[in-house]
Amino acid sequence: MSYFDAASAAPLHPVARQALTASLDEGWADPARLYREGRRARLLLDAAREAAAEAVGCRPDELAFTSSGTRAVHSAIAGALAGRRRTGSHLVVSAVEHSSVLHAAEAHEAGGGTVSRVPVGRTGAVDPSGYAAALRPDTALACLQSANHEVGTEQPVAEVAAACRAAGVPLLVDAAQSLGWGRVAGDWSLLTASAHKWGGPAGVGLLVVRKGVRFAPQGPADERESGRAAGFPDIPAIVAAAASLRAVRAGAAEEAARLRELTERIRARVPGLVADVEVVGDPVRRLPGIVTFSCLYADGETLLHELDRAGFSVSSGSSCTSSTLTPSHVLRAMGVLSEGNVRVSLPVGAAQEDVERFLAVLPDAVAAVRGKLGAPGSTAAVGEDAPAADVLVAESPTVEDLSADSPAAGDSAVDDSAAEALVVDALGKRCPIPVIELAKVIGTVPVGATVHVLADDEAARLDVPAWCEMRGQEYVGEEPADRGSAYVVRRLA
Repeated sequence: MSYFDAASAAPLHPVARQALTASLDEGWADPARLYREGRRARLLLDAAREAAAEAVGCRPDELAFTSSGTRAVHSAIAGALAGRRRTGSHLVVSAVEHSSVLHAAEAHEAGGGTVSRVPVGRTGAVDPSGYAAALRPDTALACLQSANHEVGTEQPVAEVAAACRAAGVPLLVDAAQSLGWGRVAGDWSLLTASAHKWGGPAGVGLLVVRKGVRFAPQGPADERESGRAAGFPDIPAIVAAAASLRAVRAGAAEEAARLRELTERIRARVPGLVADVEVVGDPVRRLPGIVTFSCLYADGETLLHELDRAGFSVSSGSSCTSSTLTPSHVLRAMGVLSEGNVRVSLPVGAAQEDVERFLAVLPDAVAAVRGKLGAPGSTAAVGEDAPAADVLVAESPTVEDLSADSPAAGDSAVDDSAAEALVVDALGKRCPIPVIELAKVIGTVPVGATVHVLADDEAARLDVPAWCEMRGQEYVGEEPADRGSAYVVRRLA
């Protein structure tokens, strides 16, 4: 079995395992006590803090250990907003932040605050000038991830940090995905991270608050971790987290070059191995081990099961999962295809032969899924799990046949009323059925005519325009309908 989901949780690093075991006998006591056992525990905690601070590039007294990366994010946002409440209650985030940031933003809005969500381009990166434009006199805090967890795109943190500094706004950087590879550049003010992303044990987060940043810890007061993380610290886990961070950093440059070569191989070869694939994320400014692609006419959840049976553990940002009926907020913000989405995130030490084996089994896995769904070009009929949509032809008294006297085929001046309106009723059908049915009928309408896809699956709002871009057709737009929406597509060729 090949584990290719390190972006969710990296396997425990051997150094972390050794440090965890070694510190169990010395790190169990209360580090706040003055007796011998307490002093030993305190020495372990202080050494771990110094090692983690050196890796981050901050002072040890600026770093606190929390019970998770999510807790670090929530504490950072709440504390920074409270500390700057006299400035205002405006929060700025990017549209592709981790859900922990976005959930904190939603809670802030529910409490009466305001939030600006900065959009991203198709690569998943913010425009620094656009981010700077979102800053206001009442902005209390800005948040930007160092690199995206779903597509690997690195954000222009240094440029955004400079803009925030010029505006007098502290910048919180979620560095969970990138900290194992190196320090975060730029003049940021707060930083969070999570140990299980770099091979440390789960249950250890980092919260860094630079000196001079106004910060008011929220919740009942606690004397531990400068009042920023309540509760008894798990010293063995903290020691293991710091030790593994130092270990992965020692070989980061060499391993990054090796993994980048492997992911570049996947990026380059997948479009040639599988038809109708979109590789997403920035091709250059990206993390070494992450590559993400989406497959037309494929169900993301089923595709993951097929790959799991073939011996590969990968993840997906597709809407077609049992846990959600909406597309990944990252893919939606990027405006890219969400169907059949696969994220491959290679762990440290991933073998080249495993990558080659993945590329060998991928085409058959995708073909199997498409066959089950009755996708265009497959020989399988649409099964009970994926019922076909109804195709209707709505005629109008003004319908006229396209003729030699009509505008040229593909001419944008062609009026929808000049041809039959083909309606694909995909109401109640989940991704990717609406797009599959669109693909089946697009060739039956005259060039210049339109197809109206009726769908109530949220993924259609993203996937129909993405399909048009991939297949060279025109996406006219979305129209209201009695149920769901009508997505209008004009045939160009």
